[in-house]
Amino acid sequence: MATYGTVVRRGLPRVPGGDAWPPAGEAPASAVVAAAAPAEPVAPPAAAPAAALTPDAAPLTQDVASAPESRHVESAERAVRRGLPRTPGGEPWPPAASAPVAAATSAPTAPVAAAVVAPDAEAAPASAPAAFAPAASTRAGSPAAVTGDVPIRRGLPRVEGGEPWPPAGFAPAAAPVADPAPVEAAATVAEAPVAAAEAASAGAVVPLASSTDTPLPFTRTVFPGRTPRVDPHPKPEPTRIGPFTRGQWAGAVIVLGGGLLVAAGMAVAFVRWFLSLEFMQDFLATYPGEYHLPEGAPVGFPAWLAWQHFFNVFLMVLIIRSGLQVRNQKRPPGFWSPRWNSKRKISINLWFHQSLDILWILNGLIFIVLLFVTGQWMRLVPTSWEVFPNALSAALQYVSLDWPTENGWVNYNSLQQLAYFVTVFIAAPVAIITGVRMSGVWPSNAKALSKAYPIELARAVHFPTMIYFVLFIIAHVTLVFATGALRNLNHMYAAQGSVDPDAYADNWAGFWIFAASMAVIIGAWVAARPLVLAPIARLFGSVSSR
Repeated sequence: MATYGTVVRRGLPRVPGGDAWPPAGEAPASAVVAAAAPAEPVAPPAAAPAAALTPDAAPLTQDVASAPESRHVESAERAVRRGLPRTPGGEPWPPAASAPVAAATSAPTAPVAAAVVAPDAEAAPASAPAAFAPAASTRAGSPAAVTGDVPIRRGLPRVEGGEPWPPAGFAPAAAPVADPAPVEAAATVAEAPVAAAEAASAGAVVPLASSTDTPLPFTRTVFPGRTPRVDPHPKPEPTRIGPFTRGQWAGAVIVLGGGLLVAAGMAVAFVRWFLSLEFMQDFLATYPGEYHLPEGAPVGFPAWLAWQHFFNVFLMVLIIRSGLQVRNQKRPPGFWSPRWNSKRKISINLWFHQSLDILWILNGLIFIVLLFVTGQWMRLVPTSWEVFPNALSAALQYVSLDWPTENGWVNYNSLQQLAYFVTVFIAAPVAIITGVRMSGVWPSNAKALSKAYPIELARAVHFPTMIYFVLFIIAHVTLVFATGALRNLNHMYAAQGSVDPDAYADNWAGFWIFAASMAVIIGAWVAARPLVLAPIARLFGSVSSR
């Protein structure tokens, strides 16, 4: 197979002002053959000293076909291209010398890998990595490098259309020995764990390794303990009632209760001092807390009024409970539909709430009618402008804990009269009007009326009205028990009383009637659940679970 020369690719000159390197010419055929069929790399002969090479050697050419039986090796010299130093401050690497150029032979007794490289050739033989072996072996002190089993990493070809460079082969096993400084550093690193362990045993502070992959050089002496940073068994989230947990609610009640007690004590002390002033004593004498009713005003409470009072309390408690259920329910336990409109469905809690509202409205209408028929309205409706200064006087006396002198069987004090008037004639109608707007009774086709009275306004007013009723009930019951429980209960439940406020002080009839009414209210509170409400709701419509 014939081989042809290849034009050498020239580069920059080696010396300033010189010609481009390598010289112009063609690469020898032997270099092309060696690049096309790389031989197995072996170590160069040890008899090739680096000192015998001169940089001014002439290029070598070899005729491969001239000696077919006994091929010989001719040597030539060329300058070695030097790079950066291997050690800081050292000489450039490799040392200044000339590289030998070997020709490939096929002698069976001398399996020396060689390829002829002329100074004007760019391609290198397969044993090119061994060309630098003399310098490496000289540094290591060994006669020759031994071929290892690590394949040489090959790159782009040196000539156009040639094989990747360097030729396929294995890297020398003998590597240059590092400088003494790195050896000492390696020994120091190797001895570091031992020294750290000795320092730790002596009680000295040993810094931890910088890498988390490196094991500690000593036994760990600090552990997480009973309270580690991350609990392996975290506690479950506490149950919340609204926005707070039970403990938070308890703490809020304690803090709020303590704050209210402190504020109440300060208010009592201030009002007592204020009422002790001379002008306030004159004010209390002029306005004792009540004014005289008109002539012909009835005295005492009839039996129907006591019954109305109980029935009103019974309905109000259940209305508040069912209203809160409707407000906070997520999925209704059942649905109710009227018989005349099976497509309209409401929750059974809403049906219960609206049914109680209807009974409460009927009871209120009967109560208003009887008030005006019997003249009892004069006890609830203010008939003189003196009601306002007397109400202020009564309020100051309540705050000072010096209760105003009164007899509810004959007349209410002005603060009571204003509170009852607002509850019966203002709060109750507002609750009815806003409730009707939110119920199904409101006509859906009355667009103009709905626009004039939007449902959002009704919802915004209805709930605060319910809060007012709750606060009124709490204040009313508190004052009933604080200002003479037996006497007041006899008036409201037993319809017993006298012009003399102490006539029925020891009568327990009103208390036992009150206790029986509370038992009925508690029983109705407990029974007001879907299991009991569903059969009652079926009497007026149909009940379904969806």
